[in-house]
This record gives sequence, structure tokens and C-alpha cells, in this order.
Amino acid sequence: MTSEFVLTLSCPGRPGLLHAVTAFLLEHGCDITEHQQFDDEEHGSVFLRTSFTRPAGVTLETLDGLQESFVRVAAAYGMEWQLRDASVKPRVLVMVSKFGHCLADLLYRWRSNALDAEIVLVASNHPDLEPMAAAEGVPFTHIPITADTKPEAEAELLALVEEHQVDLVVLARYMQVLSDELCKELEGRAINIHHSFLPSFAGAKPYHQAHRRGVKLVGATAHYVTADLDEGPIIEQEIIRVDHRSSPDQLVTVGRDAERLALARAVNWHCQGRILLHGNRTVVFS
Repeated sequence: MTSEFVLTLSCPGRPGLLHAVTAFLLEHGCDITEHQQFDDEEHGSVFLRTSFTRPAGVTLETLDGLQESFVRVAAAYGMEWQLRDASVKPRVLVMVSKFGHCLADLLYRWRSNALDAEIVLVASNHPDLEPMAAAEGVPFTHIPITADTKPEAEAELLALVEEHQVDLVVLARYMQVLSDELCKELEGRAINIHHSFLPSFAGAKPYHQAHRRGVKLVGATAHYVTADLDEGPIIEQEIIRVDHRSSPDQLVTVGRDAERLALARAVNWHCQGRILLHGNRTVVFS
């Protein structure tokens, strides 16, 4: 039986980098199954994702052994890197409010093994979607939140993240603004989804505003959460063409489809180790 691993890294570009990585894998009896690389010539940086397998019984076959051995290579090239076991699915907490389309989609993909993640908990500031989670056997936690109780509610959320050993928090139309402190705490491990009319049609009923302006494209953007509201590093965007025949309600329906698709891709790519942060941008090896 073979073990599958994923190595991701970024570092300054230098001759011999790729040779150093492949030589390490060869030395430890590994077989590359997928390799993607991006050379950012503007900033002189290299980004790399390599999947590889390792036959059972080979010396240092464990993840810890490979990580310990790779430290020397990483240090020589100034790498920021991660090496993980591809068979271990990241643990996901999904946060929702009252809109259930993104949650329903993620739960369906999870149950049908189309999502490389383990949904371990659903949390919400409203109780409305508890039956949807319960139908799939996923624990649901109701965390009411007001302006006065926000610090306590966010502390409870962080406690749940620790208790359930959560790797990724997904804001699946969670209609609360996270505090700067919570955004910092979840940096690089929280994904949000919003309609792509922002900031053009911010505020109430954006699709009605868009209808009045005669928009021709409806879209959604999935991004990492930062203290700058809806301006975190973009992971994925989806657009769907519409025309003058589309009513505001039809635009809402199309927009929800775009949100589902963009969010599901972003969550899957994150859980597969396909996203590397690059300042306020992302490198996505889709």
C-alpha cells in the first residue's frame, strides 16, 4: 500500500531549486504524480505544488520522517513550505445565518465524496438551518450575537475551533462582520463568499439595484477573510451571463448558483493544498 503526500512551497527563485526538491523525493523513494510550478518574475519568487506517493516499507515512510528530512532542503533555499498527508482530510466548520444554499451544496458534496474535507460542525447566529445540518448528521451550534455580546460570541467560536480541531472556517453566507481580532486569529484559514456586485451595489437588495442598472453579468467571489471587509486575497470567481429579461428574483437565483460554485471550488482547492498566499493575492494550482 502506498502513501500519498502533498508538498507546497514558496521561496526566492534560485538555480537548482527544482533539482533539490526532485532529488530529495528520489532519495526517499518517492514517485511524483502531479507537479505544478509558477515563477513570479516580477517579484523573483517561485511557487510549487508537488503530489507524490511512497511505497509502504520504505525507510522514513512516515509524514514526520519526511518533514524532518526536508528541513535541510527548505533551509538551504529559504522556503516557506508545508508537507502533508493527502489522505487526511482537513476539518471544516461551516458558518451560516439564514441563507442555506451554500450550506446545502457543501453538505451534498461532502456526502457524495466530492469535497476533500470533513465537515465537523455547523455554527450559526440563527437556529433556522439546524434541520439541514441534522439531516446530514452534522452537529449544529447556535451562537446568538448582538453588538453587546459579540466579543463573547467570537470567543465561543474560537473555543469551538479548538475543541473540534478545525483546520478551515467557511463563511457560507454568514451575515456578520468578524472583528479585526478574529480575522487575525483565523488568517489564512477562513474563506468567505460574496456576490461580485460589491462594492458597486453594496447595502440592501443588491440584485434589485443591479436590475435597475441593467447588469449583464452576475457573479460571486470567494476569498480569504481579512480585516478589510470583502477585500481579502481572491481565490475563485464565477460569472453567469444574464439579460434584460431577468427579473430581480431571477438574478437572485442566478447569483446564488454563482456563490455555490465559487465557494465549493475555493474550499476544495484549499483542502487539497492548491492555494498559496502571495501578499494580497493567491497562486491557485487548480
